Amino acid sequence: MAIRRIAVLGAGHGGCAAAADLTLRGFEVRLHARRAERIAAIESNGGITAHGVQDGLAPIARLTTDVAEAVDGAELIMLVVPSVAHQAYAEALTPLLDAETPVLLNPGHTGGGLHFAHALARAGFRGPPRLCETVTLTYISRLEGEATVGIYGYTRRLMFAALPARDTDALHGLIRPLYPEIVAASSVLETGLSNMNAVFHPPGMLMNAGWIEHTEGEFLFYREGITESVGRVVSALDAERVEIARGLGVPTRSFLETFHAAGLTTDDALASGSVARACRESEPNKTLKSPPSLDHRYVHEDVGYGLVPMAAFARLAGIACPVIDAHIDLLSAAAGIDYRTSGLTLEMMGLDGMSPDDVLGFVAEGR
Repeated sequence: MAIRRIAVLGAGHGGCAAAADLTLRGFEVRLHARRAERIAAIESNGGITAHGVQDGLAPIARLTTDVAEAVDGAELIMLVVPSVAHQAYAEALTPLLDAETPVLLNPGHTGGGLHFAHALARAGFRGPPRLCETVTLTYISRLEGEATVGIYGYTRRLMFAALPARDTDALHGLIRPLYPEIVAASSVLETGLSNMNAVFHPPGMLMNAGWIEHTEGEFLFYREGITESVGRVVSALDAERVEIARGLGVPTRSFLETFHAAGLTTDDALASGSVARACRESEPNKTLKSPPSLDHRYVHEDVGYGLVPMAAFARLAGIACPVIDAHIDLLSAAAGIDYRTSGLTLEMMGLDGMSPDDVLGFVAEGR
């Protein structure tokens, strides 16, 4: 079955990019926003204005704040929301979801698929969902107005996995016509432990905190904020991530290799081994400014739902991760939020009490 009708849940940067891109490519899109004013702005514009890899006005087939209306008749449900919203959407979808309609977390970040599946089960969903995820967003994009989105590029060679992994081939074949750049990974552990955002957003936010608050984000986060010293910290944090993955027997590659494979930097930057140079030579990210404060998903999501689950996997594998732990503790102090308790734990992913072998078996075959 070829997918034509898609429910896009979430009307932020990524959701609007997906809604506009897919509409302009001939798909029927139902876009859900939690706030009525988001819908009103798009309605008054006659749709979403896109520019970049897609140019033009995309008249969205259905705009709604009602999840049930968005997913009614959809052949794919795509969540394009921060990880912190996964539980709320799982609870809203539980009475609406069937065992046949696939759900794509775009993205799942670290442990998103596991968290979403466990949240569905706790909310009373019976039967395994058809669930899959990408490691990061399929687009490099930003909202440039209430109904205008810049789509600066598609993420290349983007890792994709189903939960359980035995369903990956079938769901990859179903989703790939929408996103030809997705590449099947071994499991959601490989996608989750390849989360680039968790590796370089927290060091960039922590080490630039004074500049961020003083200028309210008036600098280029990647080109100016990721200096050589910041880049070395990113590399140290990334080395721990790689060790965690290898300790669990999960394939992975370095941040620089992943960043390059995604089409986000140059061959020369990869060869240099410098994270700072890779960010300076990142064409899709060249105009992106810093967040205006630490009250942002680069901290809330990438620490609480990125580094916290990585540290949990480290403990599961018996691996020390002092650089990851330091970022969790320091950014918890800076933000005034205890991310170790508010973030994504093994219990929230349905993995509490499991051994490493149990976890590997679960992500491969399901319960």
